[in-house]
Amino acid sequence: MSRPTSSESGQRIIVAAFGGNSVTRATERGTYAEQLANVRVMCEEVLPLVRAGHRVVIIHGNGPQVGSLALQAEAGKALGVPDQPFDVLAAMTQGQIGYLIQQTLGNLLREDRAESLGDGRSALDDAPPVASVVTQVLVDPADPAFQHPTKPIGPFYDQELAQSLAAEKGWTVVQDADRGWRRVVPSPQPIEVIEAAAIRALIAAGSIVVAGGGGGVPVMRDPTGGLRGVEAVIDKDLAAEKLAALVGADTLLLITGVHRIGLDYGTPNQRFLDMITLDEARRYLAEGQFPAGSMGPKVQAAIRFLEDGGTEAIVTAPEVLAAALRGTDGTRIVRTPS
Repeated sequence: MSRPTSSESGQRIIVAAFGGNSVTRATERGTYAEQLANVRVMCEEVLPLVRAGHRVVIIHGNGPQVGSLALQAEAGKALGVPDQPFDVLAAMTQGQIGYLIQQTLGNLLREDRAESLGDGRSALDDAPPVASVVTQVLVDPADPAFQHPTKPIGPFYDQELAQSLAAEKGWTVVQDADRGWRRVVPSPQPIEVIEAAAIRALIAAGSIVVAGGGGGVPVMRDPTGGLRGVEAVIDKDLAAEKLAALVGADTLLLITGVHRIGLDYGTPNQRFLDMITLDEARRYLAEGQFPAGSMGPKVQAAIRFLEDGGTEAIVTAPEVLAAALRGTDGTRIVRTPS
């Protein structure tokens, strides 16, 4: 499949990948009120991009929400509530967070249009629609990640219960950060976004799209070509890159907790980067400047996006998205210096 391209001069297709902590902060319980307030902040950060005429696809994390669902399932066992497989929990959280984003952003856009219209027209007629898509992402059953599960999910257990559950359910469990034992699942590479054509059609129709939540629901093809879910977690930033390439995005926004990425981070020689080239990003990644548990996946996603034909990737904080797009904040990763 050839790479789609942006069809209108001066208008970018932007894929913006937010972390799971954008919806539930590390210090919060994850109540409905907390999540709704955080989603409003996220949507307010996206609003300037829409005002500028860009077509936006929003990708969100779901780690805290999946963890909460897993805890609810564990607590519900005593009441006879049946377990749900992990891919179903991922789909449930896509629906949950997608609903909050599409409703909140839709309301903000209507408020924004109502303020800007002075001729009596209805803001409902003028605001772009927002749609969320439960998104499946194809993975390879031969991916080495399936032989080496590494991604912790769900609640913490004591060692005895963890090992009992592992024997009963076929789980892999490990001790995690001295807080107890947790289940770990594979984190395979994304190959294809199943709903990419539908998402492209929504973008072309002028919709703002919420898709690929939590890296998407990982699926495999069976011998007949049908799809089935698999209990795994796809890295959200790598899934965002794959979707960005498939919808012909110009810009991939990888949103994190800092304004810029840095070299020699945490040392006296630490320095932050305004712009680096593709070759520099590859070299710094190979040198170990961006650890796997930190900036590594974001830089790897940026590299893949440029290799797949994207124009630029930007790593930055949510509160400076508009400034980063103007080139006055964030770390921009490009093929060659402009």
